[in-house]
Amino acid sequence: MKLMAKWAGLLLAMAIVVPLFSAQDASAYSWTRTLSEGTSGADVKELQVRVAGWAADSASKTYVGVDGQFGPGTKAAVIRFQRAYGLTADGVVGPATQAVLNGLESSDGSTSNFNFTEFHSKDGTGFSGGKVDANTVKENVRRLMYKLEAVRKKSGNKSITINSGFRSINHNASVGGASNSQHMYGIAADIVVSGYTPPSVANFAKTSGFSGVILYSSFTHVDSRAEYASYGSPSFYWP
Repeated sequence: MKLMAKWAGLLLAMAIVVPLFSAQDASAYSWTRTLSEGTSGADVKELQVRVAGWAADSASKTYVGVDGQFGPGTKAAVIRFQRAYGLTADGVVGPATQAVLNGLESSDGSTSNFNFTEFHSKDGTGFSGGKVDANTVKENVRRLMYKLEAVRKKSGNKSITINSGFRSINHNASVGGASNSQHMYGIAADIVVSGYTPPSVANFAKTSGFSGVILYSSFTHVDSRAEYASYGSPSFYWP
């Protein structure tokens, strides 16, 4: 009886402890230091990916450079992020801010409110068959997701539907896409934000580092063309 009681106690302890460790905890980015203006490195580059959607307070043709250098632009984006999430808005990325940044990350590397499958080409090719290789597309989509997380936060956490994400070259041709559509690189999405008109969504996008913003009757196109000059469309396009 004592042995049974001992095992029962052990199992109970395991039942209590195990749920504390989730897949997201296991995959969370390992921040090893506090980041602030003047620091540099791979961790700063990851930070810039995650705060890229906080590029401006009002419509502005600017974006957060993902270069691993913590400069004034990165600090300003961090402060906007901190304010939005109720953190001390000092531009210093310590444990509290890092925890919120990791809270936006899902176990497969996507973000908490978006799945990679939402961005797959609709001809069943996943992230293959585009203008760049599938791994590059996936990383581009990951960066896009963090900007869309910012749009979602600015909208009051309204759900966002992805009408079109990445497109293979063949699928882009079949739907009549532009010959150098940014969709074929994984840096564009056609979105609908619940409860908001396309012009209102465009206003969010213009504060979120999107350099391509195009209005349609029922959705808004957003892309990051200016950050990817080698993709052939290096200028802002806000008609």
